[in-house]
Amino acid sequence: MDSETFQRIARQAPFNDAGHGFDVFGLHPPALATAATWAAPLYERYFRVESKGAERIPSCGPAILVANHSGVLPVDAAMLCLDILRRTQPPRIPRPIADHFVPRLPIVSTAFARWGVVGGARANAQHLLESGELLVIWPEGTSGPAKRFRDRYQLQHWSVGFAELAIRYGAPVLPVAILGAEESWPLAAKTLRVRPFGAPYWPIPYVPLPLPTHYRIQYGAPIQLDRDHVAADADDPHVVAAAAERVRAALQQLVTDQRNARRGWFR
Repeated sequence: MDSETFQRIARQAPFNDAGHGFDVFGLHPPALATAATWAAPLYERYFRVESKGAERIPSCGPAILVANHSGVLPVDAAMLCLDILRRTQPPRIPRPIADHFVPRLPIVSTAFARWGVVGGARANAQHLLESGELLVIWPEGTSGPAKRFRDRYQLQHWSVGFAELAIRYGAPVLPVAILGAEESWPLAAKTLRVRPFGAPYWPIPYVPLPLPTHYRIQYGAPIQLDRDHVAADADDPHVVAAAAERVRAALQQLVTDQRNARRGWFR
C-alpha cells in the first residue's frame, strides 16, 4: 500500500478528536498513516504477513483482541496492528495497550501515543471501551517476550483485567494467534541489573535484528463473556479469573492448531 492509501484509511477510520487533531491519549491519524507507510515494506516483503479471519472483527463498537506475545521487542504487536488497519472494513484504528513502563520512555512514548498506543492503566482502557474503540491486549505482558525458545508458543503468565472489562462493558473478545515471531527474534538471556525506565529486564537476543520469518495471523471466533455473566459479575474475582482462563484456553488452542497446520516451519 502507498502513502495515499494509508492517508485515506486514516481519514475514514472513526476518530474521537479532542481538539487540534489529537484524541485525549495523543493519537494523530496522519502520524499513524505515515508510520504505516514506512512500515509497509516490513509487513509486505520482510515478514510477508498473511492473515485470516479479520472479517470477524466487529465493524464498530467496543471490542477486545487478545493475542499471544513474543520476540525481543514488540515487532509482533506492530505487525498485528498494521494488519488490523489494512484489513478491517470499514477501517478501524487499533488501540494497543502497552505495559506500565512504556509511557516513561523518552521520545518513543510520544511516537507510540501518536500511533494509537495507550498506557495500560485500567481507567485508560475503560475510557476507550466507553468510546467504542478497538483494544488490542497481550495478557502475557513482558513474560511473553521473556520466554525461552524451548517454551515457544506456550502462553506464559496471564493477566485477567481484560476479562473484567469485557464483562462490564459487553465487549466481545477475539483471540488472535501470531506465528513467526517466536523464531524471528528469540531471547538468549536477560539481565535484571539493567532496568531502564522501569522495564522488568534488559533483553539479550540471539541475533541483533529480527530474522525475516514468515508471519501468520489467525483471528479466532469472538467470545461474548457477558452472555454468561451480568455486569455485576465483573466485581467477582473468581468469575473474572474463570472467564480469563476460558479465553486463554481458546487462544492456546488456536495457536496450537495454527502451528500444527503450517508446513515447512520450525515446530
